[in-house]
Amino acid sequence: MIYLDHAAATPVGSRVLEAMEPYFLRDFFNPSAAYLPAKKVAADYEKAKGSIAHAIGAKTSDIIITAGATEANNLAFTSLALDGSCLYLTIEHDSVRKIAEQHNGQGIKVLSNGVIDLDDLKTKITDSTELISVALVNNEIGVIQPLAEIAAIIREIKIDRLKRGIKKQLLLHSDASQALNLLDINVARLGTDLLTLNAAKVYGPKGVGALYVSHDARLKPLTYGGGQENGLRSGTENVPSVIGFAKAVELAKEHLNGNRKKYASWRKILLSELQGYELINKKHVLDNFVVLCYNGLDAERLIYLLEDREVYVSTGAACAASKGQKSHVLKAIGLSDEQIAGSLRLTFGEANNEEQIHEAAQIINEVVTNEKRRLGR
Repeated sequence: MIYLDHAAATPVGSRVLEAMEPYFLRDFFNPSAAYLPAKKVAADYEKAKGSIAHAIGAKTSDIIITAGATEANNLAFTSLALDGSCLYLTIEHDSVRKIAEQHNGQGIKVLSNGVIDLDDLKTKITDSTELISVALVNNEIGVIQPLAEIAAIIREIKIDRLKRGIKKQLLLHSDASQALNLLDINVARLGTDLLTLNAAKVYGPKGVGALYVSHDARLKPLTYGGGQENGLRSGTENVPSVIGFAKAVELAKEHLNGNRKKYASWRKILLSELQGYELINKKHVLDNFVVLCYNGLDAERLIYLLEDREVYVSTGAACAASKGQKSHVLKAIGLSDEQIAGSLRLTFGEANNEEQIHEAAQIINEVVTNEKRRLGR
């Protein structure tokens, strides 16, 4: 098997699983219980949260554990007042787009390379805007957004608002689910008020994520109950998953530079050996993302043909692909329907090695050649 869809899911790392195991079997206690073994588990849980926080330059108290990135993104939008308005990048994940639409959110355009159009952002911020959501790395094309520049624009607008006696909040939220494995994230440098993290994208367990919340942000709970996670996310803590999340984050930080160099090398190899494609994501992208267009071919058919050869790739976001939806991301950067229909996303990860990259290039070339021959092209 050659698995090239790490943006969709990563396998749980062996050291991550090892760290989690005691909390399933031996240290299974409810952290809210009063006896000493439970208090030890509670301390371990807080230490794990501290590790996650430290990785992004935050404090333990700034981190709210969630059931994944979707919940974290939705929780971020509770910062909006009932009549508050928001802006979001048009290429955001559906978990941002759909909650933004519930608040009459307006989309910010992107340039043809997928990077935010800062002029469009400036034009669309009004005195009623309370929240702006821009993912640090896009989940379909791997484009890295200039969050520090966006934060600088927001700071200028907040200063202007204060001069005019307007005290309405203006927060910056970013979904960094795809970024933690390959970028050195620091919330102060980025200038974010709210930041989403996802264990499932960094070789941690699925179904657990986190939201960084700055002191300026005031959120409301999505669920009510025992008051865990500063009252914002009630329910018995998912201790094994948070322990695994922390270990995964620790390993990601430890291997950050090595992985970047490795994936950059593999990207260069793959692009040099593939034939007859158009490269969609050329600049400002994570090193493990390769988005290709085989104009005139059906990418979904290519996926099935590649699966027969045990090469696993995707057409973009798994949740959209499973519903047969066309990519709103590729449409936003100006691709035609034919180009979108022929586009594949390949994402490298720890399940790969250099030999597999060479082999994948050969198999993809063979499949594409055979498909063109079948179509008489």
